[in-house]
Amino acid sequence: MTVDTFAAEAQTDAVDTPAEAIDTPTDATAPAVTAPDAAAEDTSSTDDPASTPAEATSAPVAEKPKKAPAKKAAAKKTKTLELTLTVTGTADGEWKAELKQGNSYIAKNLLVAAAAVSRAAKELHEDLSGPIDEVIDAAREQQAAKVAALEAELEAAKRALAELDD
Repeated sequence: MTVDTFAAEAQTDAVDTPAEAIDTPTDATAPAVTAPDAAAEDTSSTDDPASTPAEATSAPVAEKPKKAPAKKAAAKKTKTLELTLTVTGTADGEWKAELKQGNSYIAKNLLVAAAAVSRAAKELHEDLSGPIDEVIDAAREQQAAKVAALEAELEAAKRALAELDD
């Protein structure tokens, strides 16, 4: 009688499971895992749960960047309304205002008091009120000089009238 003896093979904990039964993604770019590779990976330390073959092969696929939570009020763009206010003054102290939206006028040639222009400029910004107040002061001085000249002319006219009455 003849007895055939086979060479002893090293025992592994690997189970004879076909490659299709291993839980791996079916991605065309991922390398295919075969049973011998799974057995080689399975012989590593089992204390670390991250080193199991299924997790090692699926970790890159499972890591998807999370989307940032949507911002509620800050993400909305507020609609801006553009109005153009033009205030013009003359050397005589006459101030006019125009209000324009886009290409159309809402108000045009409105008479505005110099004091109102000065107050509005102070309310808006200090950098605006300084130059505007200078222009208003110059117009005030010019008007005061004009009043003085007219008063002198009035006095001259009154004297001439008084001489005619005598």
